[in-house]
Amino acid sequence: MSGEKVTTEWKKATLPFQNADARISLWQVFNSIVPFAILFYLMYLSLNVSYWLTLALSIPTAGFLVRIFIIFHDCCHGSFFKSPKANRLVGYLTGILVFTPYERWKHDHAIHHATAGDLDRRGIGDVMTLTVDEYLALSPLKRFGYRFFRHPLIMFTIGPSFIFVLAHRIWGSNSGPREKMSVVITNLAVFVLISGLIALMGWKEYLLIHVPIIVFGTGAGVWLFYVQHNYLRTYWERHPNWNFVQAGLNGSSFYKLPRLLQWFTGNIGFHHVHHLNPRIPNYKLEACYRSDQIFQQVKPLTIRESLVSLTLRLWDENHKKLVSFATLKNH
Repeated sequence: MSGEKVTTEWKKATLPFQNADARISLWQVFNSIVPFAILFYLMYLSLNVSYWLTLALSIPTAGFLVRIFIIFHDCCHGSFFKSPKANRLVGYLTGILVFTPYERWKHDHAIHHATAGDLDRRGIGDVMTLTVDEYLALSPLKRFGYRFFRHPLIMFTIGPSFIFVLAHRIWGSNSGPREKMSVVITNLAVFVLISGLIALMGWKEYLLIHVPIIVFGTGAGVWLFYVQHNYLRTYWERHPNWNFVQAGLNGSSFYKLPRLLQWFTGNIGFHHVHHLNPRIPNYKLEACYRSDQIFQQVKPLTIRESLVSLTLRLWDENHKKLVSFATLKNH
């Protein structure tokens, strides 16, 4: 199938699914935020029983935090409601719960969608990945820094927590007035939220509850974001040869998850469909995937297969694939 025909076909195939259903959207808001709040309260009560119970409860609570972020994510794409005002309102409110400024993240994430898989336009809204040649050109100290940052214990624990708790509190060099204002508004709201919770339960209790939720939730979220573009069969090209459709079909994974995890992650595993048309709300991604062979031609990435991504660190331009540091043993 020619590239032009593929472009025509996928556009036609996704159009019926890009309209939001307000009833489903509002139900998702309810069945995500209310259970999150209830579990948060149960974690507080569990402190008088056993902290092991508190930690156990933090796992499903973190799952709902991921689901809330998916709602936030859809609002940033303008896909969760038909009304831009509704997307903005719910986007700001869910953004406060996930410590993420709506307008700033919306701006950076739009750049990610426009540049995913483009080697010449890395650095905004993505997990920075160097090519083999770029890595070998680094000084020993910078190589150590890159290896340290890309270590799983850093990239999926300390790193995500740092991003959501601290990095999202400031705007980027590419931020405009709207993005900067969203950072200020979100910071003030987060401060009020945390201050209120501390006043109600005490600062030690607050930290014992919220820290594990943040660590587990942000770690899971960054893993999802990472594995959806960093896997063995992924796609990267220099800008002159880069193609949006190929980046969607071949550079965004179909992460096949068990039903329960698929629900908690808001169908984001159908990431190739999402990248082809980000105006499709999360609850219609699976239906779109099943509607046409174009989307089903992408081979599923299982959880077991995805674990290989933990070792992938660099892009080998000569062989057009991600490789581990072990491949550089002769350098």
